[in-house]
Amino acid sequence: MAIEPSKNVLDPREAYGPFIGNKWTQLVLAIIGMIMIANLQYAWTLFVPEVMKGFNATKAAVQLGFSLFIAFESWGQPVAGYFIDRYSPRMLLTIAALMIGIGWGGMGLAKSLTALYVLYSLAGIGAAFIYSGSIAAGVRWFEASKRGMASGLVAAAFGSGAALFIPFIAIILKKQGYNSAFVTTGIIQGIIALIAAQMMRFPPKAPPSNAPKAGAQATAGRRDFTTIEMFKTAHFWLIYLMFLFICTGGMIVTAQTNPFGKEAGIAANIIVVAATVNTIANGAGRIIWGMISDKLGRYNTMFVAFTINAVAMALVPLIGHNAFMFVFLFALIMFTWGELYALFPAVNADIFGTTYAATNYGFIYSAKGVSGIVGGFVAALVAQMTGWVPVFLTGAVMSVLAGLGALLLRSLPKPVPPGITTGDSGFTTGA
Repeated sequence: MAIEPSKNVLDPREAYGPFIGNKWTQLVLAIIGMIMIANLQYAWTLFVPEVMKGFNATKAAVQLGFSLFIAFESWGQPVAGYFIDRYSPRMLLTIAALMIGIGWGGMGLAKSLTALYVLYSLAGIGAAFIYSGSIAAGVRWFEASKRGMASGLVAAAFGSGAALFIPFIAIILKKQGYNSAFVTTGIIQGIIALIAAQMMRFPPKAPPSNAPKAGAQATAGRRDFTTIEMFKTAHFWLIYLMFLFICTGGMIVTAQTNPFGKEAGIAANIIVVAATVNTIANGAGRIIWGMISDKLGRYNTMFVAFTINAVAMALVPLIGHNAFMFVFLFALIMFTWGELYALFPAVNADIFGTTYAATNYGFIYSAKGVSGIVGGFVAALVAQMTGWVPVFLTGAVMSVLAGLGALLLRSLPKPVPPGITTGDSGFTTGA
């Protein structure tokens, strides 16, 4: 996701000291940062019924807050990537830590839905910077042979990090209410993220002497796509739609696990178990499917995973009223959904190159904002009006389309940047 660091770099241990200058220290710090923002997305479903009661509001009105969070967290990625690549991660992540602490914790003090929307949106902006900075750290500190492993672990921390907090949150919700749960976890997350931010660094670069001018990477007849050039390819729009379609199903599960479970008559303790298992399955999928893709190929892996995802989505309204199937199906959906955050960055780099990977992937990732609106507010509105069957069947159809899109992408020849001949570009037909 980040611009390739210059080979003319200083020894990070000399620049930062043996502890902070250790790449494994930086990887752990990136993982901690991701865990501290995981609750903002994956623990939200536990709060929905309580917030509805607290504000005497409809499900759709409350879920609009979730949609706004996802919009700011995802649509802020291109902007976050731009600043993360150019300025001190410590400064930016310090501000971001304050945003998530104040935003999430402040929702426990909000007296109106409007205030809750503003605070949740503030937390979303902070999450965008922490997500972008953490992924960039995983990419920059590790050589190419371990870069996938590093970024996969960081992404998995976001997918599974909430599992550490969900049982704790459930206890506070039951004994003290949602206000205390927001404030307590907001303070904890904000402080830990703030401490981690003080030690976050990127590998230092020596002052360039004969560095090339800023612009597209050019080597032996090959260069990478700028963002504007990427927009002009059919590949980008196909990838964007695939990301949008598969992401929507996961957003439905993330936002609606608790509301669906309560309406289906699932016991409260089983819903907590499901929410916890969902986050574990989400993180595990990012690692396991990534490993499978090394042998099966990324596009084939996407097709298999997205098809399984579609089947599970379609079965939820049919047999998801059973406690065991409720937990199993939702976990299966998340297991076959989370890998999109490991595979799509790789596909982006494969097709469009690494020079502008942070910004380019940020625009692909921004599709998550639309998915959050559909999976949160729209899904809740449809469920209120017509029930859950149309919600999950629509998600299943979108997952099928994402899988078919992967097969189409596999068959397309890779695009060539303007001004580069096919024979000299180094790009080959779809991997």
